Amino acid sequence: MNQLHPVIKKAVIPAAGLGTRFLPATKATPKEMLPVVDKPAIQYVVEEAVSAGLDDVLMITGRNKRALEDHFDRNYELESALIAKGDDDRLKKVQESSDLATMHYVRQGDPRGLGHAVLCAEPHVGDEPFAVLLGDDLIDPRDPLLRQMTDVHARTGGTVIALMEVDPANVHLYGCAAVEATDQEGVVRITGLVEKPDPADAPSNYAVIGRYVLHPAIFDILRETEPGRGGEIQLTDGLQKLAADETVGGPVHGVVFRGRRYDTGDRGDYLRAIVRLACEREDLGPEFRTWLHRYVTEEM
Repeated sequence: MNQLHPVIKKAVIPAAGLGTRFLPATKATPKEMLPVVDKPAIQYVVEEAVSAGLDDVLMITGRNKRALEDHFDRNYELESALIAKGDDDRLKKVQESSDLATMHYVRQGDPRGLGHAVLCAEPHVGDEPFAVLLGDDLIDPRDPLLRQMTDVHARTGGTVIALMEVDPANVHLYGCAAVEATDQEGVVRITGLVEKPDPADAPSNYAVIGRYVLHPAIFDILRETEPGRGGEIQLTDGLQKLAADETVGGPVHGVVFRGRRYDTGDRGDYLRAIVRLACEREDLGPEFRTWLHRYVTEEM
Protein backbone atom coordinates (compact mmCIF):
# COMPACT_ATOMS: atom_id res chain seq x y z
CA MET A 1 0.00 0.00 0.00
CA ASN A 2 1.36 3.41 -0.92
CA GLN A 3 1.44 5.76 2.05
CA LEU A 4 0.15 9.09 0.79
CA HIS A 5 -0.87 10.77 4.04
CA PRO A 6 0.50 11.04 7.59
CA VAL A 7 0.57 7.88 9.68
CA ILE A 8 -1.93 7.85 12.53
CA LYS A 9 0.01 7.61 15.79
CA LYS A 10 -2.35 8.81 18.51
CA ALA A 11 -5.64 7.53 19.85
CA VAL A 12 -8.13 9.51 21.94
CA ILE A 13 -10.65 7.72 24.16
CA PRO A 14 -13.40 9.91 25.65
CA ALA A 15 -14.28 8.44 29.05
CA ALA A 16 -15.85 11.29 31.02
CA GLY A 17 -19.48 10.13 30.87
CA LEU A 18 -21.50 9.63 34.04
CA GLY A 19 -22.79 6.16 33.17
CA THR A 20 -26.30 6.94 34.39
CA ARG A 21 -27.82 3.93 32.61
CA PHE A 22 -25.87 1.65 34.96
CA LEU A 23 -26.73 3.31 38.27
CA PRO A 24 -26.30 2.47 41.09
CA ALA A 25 -23.27 0.40 39.97
CA THR A 26 -21.64 3.52 38.50
CA LYS A 27 -22.22 5.76 41.51
CA ALA A 28 -18.63 5.17 42.64
CA THR A 29 -17.22 2.98 39.83
CA PRO A 30 -16.61 4.39 36.33
CA LYS A 31 -18.79 2.61 33.76
CA GLU A 32 -15.65 1.98 31.71
CA MET A 33 -14.35 -0.19 34.57
CA LEU A 34 -17.33 -2.53 34.60
CA PRO A 35 -15.97 -6.00 33.80
CA VAL A 36 -16.65 -7.80 30.54
CA VAL A 37 -15.87 -11.32 31.73
CA ASP A 38 -12.60 -10.59 33.58
CA LYS A 39 -11.32 -7.38 31.99
CA PRO A 40 -12.80 -3.90 32.28
CA ALA A 41 -14.47 -2.69 29.10
CA ILE A 42 -11.94 0.12 28.66
CA GLN A 43 -9.03 -2.32 28.40
CA TYR A 44 -10.56 -3.94 25.32
CA VAL A 45 -10.66 -0.51 23.69
CA VAL A 46 -7.03 0.32 24.51
CA GLU A 47 -5.99 -3.11 23.21
CA GLU A 48 -7.81 -2.39 19.96
CA ALA A 49 -5.94 0.89 19.51
CA VAL A 50 -2.61 -0.80 20.19
CA SER A 51 -3.34 -3.64 17.77
CA ALA A 52 -3.87 -1.00 15.05
CA GLY A 53 -0.45 0.49 15.79
CA LEU A 54 -1.62 3.36 18.02
CA ASP A 55 0.22 3.03 21.31
CA ASP A 56 0.05 6.73 22.28
CA VAL A 57 -3.32 6.93 24.01
CA LEU A 58 -5.00 9.99 25.53
CA MET A 59 -7.96 9.31 27.76
CA ILE A 60 -10.45 12.13 28.38
CA THR A 61 -11.67 11.62 31.93
CA GLY A 62 -13.78 13.43 34.49
CA ARG A 63 -14.59 13.46 38.16
CA ASN A 64 -14.51 10.12 39.98
CA LYS A 65 -12.53 8.49 37.16
CA ARG A 66 -9.27 7.93 39.02
CA ALA A 67 -9.78 4.16 38.78
CA LEU A 68 -9.08 4.38 35.04
CA GLU A 69 -5.63 5.80 35.67
CA ASP A 70 -4.93 3.28 38.42
CA HIS A 71 -5.88 0.37 36.19
CA PHE A 72 -3.29 1.27 33.55
CA ASP A 73 -0.63 2.08 36.16
CA ARG A 74 1.68 -0.31 37.97
CA ASN A 75 0.48 -1.83 41.24
CA TYR A 76 3.71 -2.82 42.94
CA GLU A 77 2.08 -4.14 46.11
CA LEU A 78 -0.19 -6.50 44.16
CA GLU A 79 2.64 -7.56 41.86
CA SER A 80 4.89 -8.29 44.83
CA ALA A 81 2.18 -10.40 46.47
CA LEU A 82 1.69 -12.43 43.28
CA ILE A 83 5.44 -12.89 42.86
CA ALA A 84 5.68 -14.14 46.45
CA LYS A 85 2.93 -16.67 45.71
CA GLY A 86 4.55 -17.75 42.49
CA ASP A 87 1.34 -16.88 40.66
CA ASP A 88 2.91 -16.09 37.29
CA ASP A 89 -0.33 -16.32 35.29
CA ARG A 90 -2.14 -13.66 37.30
CA LEU A 91 1.01 -11.55 37.49
CA LYS A 92 1.16 -11.51 33.71
CA LYS A 93 -2.48 -10.41 33.47
CA VAL A 94 -1.92 -7.60 35.97
CA GLN A 95 1.14 -6.34 34.15
CA GLU A 96 -0.51 -6.47 30.72
CA SER A 97 -2.66 -3.42 31.39
CA SER A 98 0.26 -1.27 32.57
CA ASP A 99 2.50 -2.31 29.66
CA LEU A 100 -0.08 -1.87 26.88
CA ALA A 101 0.52 1.70 25.79
CA THR A 102 1.88 5.09 26.71
CA MET A 103 -1.12 6.51 28.52
CA HIS A 104 -1.98 10.19 29.00
CA TYR A 105 -4.96 11.73 30.77
CA VAL A 106 -6.80 15.03 30.71
CA ARG A 107 -10.00 15.98 32.49
CA GLN A 108 -12.93 17.31 30.52
CA GLY A 109 -14.26 19.33 33.44
CA ASP A 110 -17.81 20.22 32.45
CA PRO A 111 -19.60 17.37 30.60
CA ARG A 112 -20.45 19.37 27.49
CA GLY A 113 -20.74 16.55 24.98
CA LEU A 114 -18.59 14.34 22.79
CA GLY A 115 -17.52 17.24 20.58
CA HIS A 116 -16.19 19.12 23.60
CA ALA A 117 -14.42 15.98 24.84
CA VAL A 118 -12.64 15.63 21.50
CA LEU A 119 -11.70 19.33 21.62
CA CYS A 120 -9.98 18.68 24.96
CA ALA A 121 -7.50 16.49 23.06
CA GLU A 122 -6.10 19.33 20.95
CA PRO A 123 -3.09 20.22 23.14
CA HIS A 124 -1.94 16.60 23.00
CA VAL A 125 -2.79 15.86 19.38
CA GLY A 126 -1.71 19.16 17.82
CA ASP A 127 -1.93 19.29 14.02
CA GLU A 128 -1.77 15.52 13.46
CA PRO A 129 -4.61 13.29 12.29
CA PHE A 130 -5.75 11.03 15.12
CA ALA A 131 -8.19 8.26 15.99
CA VAL A 132 -11.11 8.46 18.41
CA LEU A 133 -12.47 5.29 20.02
CA LEU A 134 -15.64 5.36 22.11
CA GLY A 135 -15.55 3.04 25.08
CA ASP A 136 -19.13 1.79 24.72
CA ASP A 137 -18.34 0.08 21.41
CA LEU A 138 -16.20 -3.04 21.69
CA ILE A 139 -14.99 -4.35 18.33
CA ASP A 140 -14.01 -8.01 18.20
CA PRO A 141 -10.22 -8.27 17.68
CA ARG A 142 -10.86 -10.73 14.82
CA ASP A 143 -12.45 -7.84 12.89
CA PRO A 144 -9.70 -5.18 12.57
CA LEU A 145 -11.98 -2.21 11.88
CA LEU A 146 -9.57 0.47 13.09
CA ARG A 147 -6.75 -0.90 10.97
CA GLN A 148 -9.04 -0.79 7.93
CA MET A 149 -9.88 2.83 8.72
CA THR A 150 -6.24 3.88 9.04
CA ASP A 151 -5.51 2.13 5.73
CA VAL A 152 -8.29 4.13 4.06
CA HIS A 153 -6.90 7.31 5.57
CA ALA A 154 -3.45 6.47 4.23
CA ARG A 155 -4.94 6.48 0.71
CA THR A 156 -7.47 9.30 0.94
CA GLY A 157 -6.49 11.54 3.84
CA GLY A 158 -9.25 13.63 5.37
CA THR A 159 -11.57 11.95 7.86
CA VAL A 160 -12.77 8.35 8.07
CA ILE A 161 -15.85 7.30 10.05
CA ALA A 162 -17.06 3.81 10.94
CA LEU A 163 -20.58 3.05 9.70
CA MET A 164 -22.96 0.18 10.27
CA GLU A 165 -26.22 -0.63 8.51
CA VAL A 166 -29.11 -0.69 10.99
CA ASP A 167 -32.83 -1.28 10.86
CA PRO A 168 -34.32 1.99 9.51
CA ALA A 169 -36.64 2.08 12.53
CA ASN A 170 -33.58 2.41 14.79
CA VAL A 171 -31.72 5.23 13.03
CA HIS A 172 -33.01 7.69 15.63
CA LEU A 173 -30.58 6.10 18.09
CA TYR A 174 -27.50 7.04 16.06
CA GLY A 175 -25.81 9.66 14.01
CA CYS A 176 -26.82 8.95 10.42
CA ALA A 177 -24.82 9.45 7.20
CA ALA A 178 -25.77 10.41 3.66
CA VAL A 179 -23.43 8.43 1.42
CA GLU A 180 -22.22 7.95 -2.14
CA ALA A 181 -20.60 4.82 -3.54
CA THR A 182 -16.85 4.66 -4.28
CA ASP A 183 -14.75 2.20 -6.25
CA GLN A 184 -13.48 0.67 -2.98
CA GLU A 185 -15.46 -2.23 -1.58
CA GLY A 186 -16.90 -1.43 1.83
CA VAL A 187 -15.93 2.26 1.57
CA VAL A 188 -18.39 5.09 0.87
CA ARG A 189 -18.12 8.85 0.50
CA ILE A 190 -20.00 10.72 3.23
CA THR A 191 -21.76 13.85 2.02
CA GLY A 192 -23.77 14.70 5.13
CA LEU A 193 -24.45 13.69 8.73
CA VAL A 194 -27.44 14.08 11.02
CA GLU A 195 -27.48 13.39 14.76
CA LYS A 196 -30.30 10.99 15.77
CA PRO A 197 -32.77 11.88 13.02
CA ASP A 198 -36.41 10.95 12.89
CA PRO A 199 -36.61 7.78 10.74
CA ALA A 200 -38.74 9.64 8.19
CA ASP A 201 -36.01 12.26 7.75
CA ALA A 202 -32.96 9.98 7.84
CA PRO A 203 -30.78 10.19 4.71
CA SER A 204 -29.96 6.45 4.91
CA ASN A 205 -29.76 3.53 7.30
CA TYR A 206 -25.98 3.94 7.67
CA ALA A 207 -25.38 4.64 11.36
CA VAL A 208 -22.21 6.10 12.83
CA ILE A 209 -20.54 3.83 15.37
CA GLY A 210 -17.82 4.78 17.80
CA ARG A 211 -14.66 4.75 15.68
CA TYR A 212 -13.26 7.81 13.90
CA VAL A 213 -10.05 8.88 12.19
CA LEU A 214 -10.15 12.67 12.29
CA HIS A 215 -8.37 15.44 10.44
CA PRO A 216 -7.04 18.06 12.89
CA ALA A 217 -9.24 20.68 11.18
CA ILE A 218 -12.01 19.28 13.39
CA PHE A 219 -10.63 21.31 16.31
CA ASP A 220 -11.24 24.70 14.70
CA ILE A 221 -14.71 23.55 13.67
CA LEU A 222 -15.63 22.30 17.14
CA ARG A 223 -14.53 25.58 18.72
CA GLU A 224 -17.16 27.33 16.58
CA THR A 225 -19.87 24.68 16.94
CA GLU A 226 -22.86 25.74 18.99
CA PRO A 227 -24.49 23.30 21.41
CA GLY A 228 -26.90 21.07 19.55
CA ARG A 229 -29.04 18.10 20.50
CA GLY A 230 -29.29 17.77 24.29
CA GLY A 231 -27.61 21.14 24.79
CA GLU A 232 -24.21 19.53 24.10
CA ILE A 233 -21.50 20.13 21.52
CA GLN A 234 -22.09 17.25 19.13
CA LEU A 235 -19.17 15.73 17.25
CA THR A 236 -21.63 14.82 14.49
CA ASP A 237 -22.37 18.52 13.91
CA GLY A 238 -18.67 19.21 13.46
CA LEU A 239 -18.26 16.28 11.10
CA GLN A 240 -21.18 17.52 9.06
CA LYS A 241 -19.23 20.71 8.36
CA LEU A 242 -16.24 18.68 7.22
CA ALA A 243 -18.44 16.59 4.95
CA ALA A 244 -20.08 19.68 3.46
CA ASP A 245 -16.79 21.33 2.49
CA GLU A 246 -13.85 19.04 1.78
CA THR A 247 -11.54 22.03 1.25
CA VAL A 248 -11.52 22.47 5.04
CA GLY A 249 -9.92 19.14 5.89
CA GLY A 250 -10.20 16.81 2.94
CA PRO A 251 -12.91 14.31 2.07
CA VAL A 252 -14.95 12.33 4.59
CA HIS A 253 -15.18 8.60 3.93
CA GLY A 254 -17.01 5.85 5.73
CA VAL A 255 -15.91 2.26 6.29
CA VAL A 256 -18.97 0.01 6.42
CA PHE A 257 -18.49 -2.45 9.27
CA ARG A 258 -20.15 -5.85 9.08
CA GLY A 259 -18.18 -7.62 11.80
CA ARG A 260 -18.72 -8.39 15.46
CA ARG A 261 -19.50 -5.42 17.68
CA TYR A 262 -20.50 -5.43 21.34
CA ASP A 263 -22.38 -2.44 22.75
CA THR A 264 -21.58 -2.15 26.44
CA GLY A 265 -23.41 1.16 26.84
CA ASP A 266 -26.79 -0.58 27.04
CA ARG A 267 -27.56 -2.94 29.90
CA GLY A 268 -29.05 -5.65 27.73
CA ASP A 269 -26.25 -5.50 25.16
CA TYR A 270 -23.69 -5.41 27.95
CA LEU A 271 -25.02 -8.73 29.26
CA ARG A 272 -25.10 -10.19 25.75
CA ALA A 273 -21.51 -9.11 25.21
CA ILE A 274 -20.40 -10.94 28.35
CA VAL A 275 -22.25 -14.11 27.31
CA ARG A 276 -20.86 -14.06 23.76
CA LEU A 277 -17.27 -13.44 24.81
CA ALA A 278 -17.44 -15.99 27.64
CA CYS A 279 -18.83 -18.62 25.27
CA GLU A 280 -15.88 -18.09 22.92
CA ARG A 281 -13.17 -18.28 25.57
CA GLU A 282 -11.15 -21.49 25.49
CA ASP A 283 -10.81 -21.54 29.27
CA LEU A 284 -14.47 -20.75 30.02
CA GLY A 285 -16.45 -21.57 26.91
CA PRO A 286 -16.97 -25.35 27.00
CA GLU A 287 -18.30 -25.49 30.56
CA PHE A 288 -20.21 -22.21 30.27
CA ARG A 289 -21.91 -23.20 27.00
CA THR A 290 -23.01 -26.49 28.54
CA TRP A 291 -24.51 -24.69 31.53
CA LEU A 292 -26.13 -22.05 29.33
CA HIS A 293 -27.75 -24.64 27.08
CA ARG A 294 -29.10 -26.53 30.08
CA TYR A 295 -30.39 -23.34 31.65
CA VAL A 296 -32.16 -22.20 28.48
CA THR A 297 -33.67 -25.59 27.60
CA GLU A 298 -34.49 -26.93 31.04
CA GLU A 299 -34.82 -24.14 33.56
CA MET A 300 -36.43 -21.26 31.70
